[in-house]
Amino acid sequence: MNIGLLSVSMNVYSTKRIAEEADKLGHYIERVDHTKCSVKLGKGKPQIFLGDEEITNEFDAIIPRIGAKVSRHGAAIVKQFEMNGVFSTARSLSIIRARNKVRTLQIMARKGIPIPETLFSINPDNIKEQIKLLGGAPVIIKLQEGTQGLGVILAETKKSAKSIIDTFYKMDTSILIQKYIEESNGEDIRIFVVGNKIVASMKRTSEVGEFRSNVHRGGATEKVKLSAKEKFMALNAAKHIGLGVAGVDLIRSKKGPLLIEVNASPGLQGIEAATGVNIAKEIILYVERNGRRRRK
Repeated sequence: MNIGLLSVSMNVYSTKRIAEEADKLGHYIERVDHTKCSVKLGKGKPQIFLGDEEITNEFDAIIPRIGAKVSRHGAAIVKQFEMNGVFSTARSLSIIRARNKVRTLQIMARKGIPIPETLFSINPDNIKEQIKLLGGAPVIIKLQEGTQGLGVILAETKKSAKSIIDTFYKMDTSILIQKYIEESNGEDIRIFVVGNKIVASMKRTSEVGEFRSNVHRGGATEKVKLSAKEKFMALNAAKHIGLGVAGVDLIRSKKGPLLIEVNASPGLQGIEAATGVNIAKEIILYVERNGRRRRK
């Protein structure tokens, strides 16, 4: 198969690993920098260009690895490939859904998947009441489109929470506020879903003095055994967002597992190292099962 790997750099571990496994399995794979792509509409059929090279019909399938800063443009490029009949491991709408934490949590709540108590607002006049609705401080404050733990703040007192929230509102920055789950103790679980199966899962534990457990924040990782409910939640979360490849993040609370995020471009480095699972190969096998060779 001819596979387009949408990524800004081949120096990224996940991009490199996916390309390696595609090559081992006998496929042609080309990195496509989606930030250098353009779409031409209007006269004749829509065309996709990489620089001045037309790539409209070059690929049987694409694997999007779209970063947060260019998610809208990246999703628009993915959409055009989809409209041209190219299989994608992540639909354009799903990329946009997963990037926005509020949208993800709204979908999860509607589908009955447990999430932490969450509030979003833009009203600076009743911040005290907003904090009270979540049971008071401490609370977690998150940027709606943050990633890798960036834009996630623990406000330990009502005074600090009010000050931080007020600042974000006045900067017209979209945030959400969540109840702090103390018993999660700086730990979360990353579950890697490919197609309709869980291929790997790991527990991430934060450094001392750091409540965020992301690997990019220095968190430690280890393989973890999932409960039946955690497996059910992860598979259904990926399905409801519409992702063929997804990283689903849960925390464990006294009331059971709670979903906190679904990632459309989950990193491979930490979880492959922690579990020993060849996730990159699983992604290529998924593309093989679902992509179709296109007649040139």
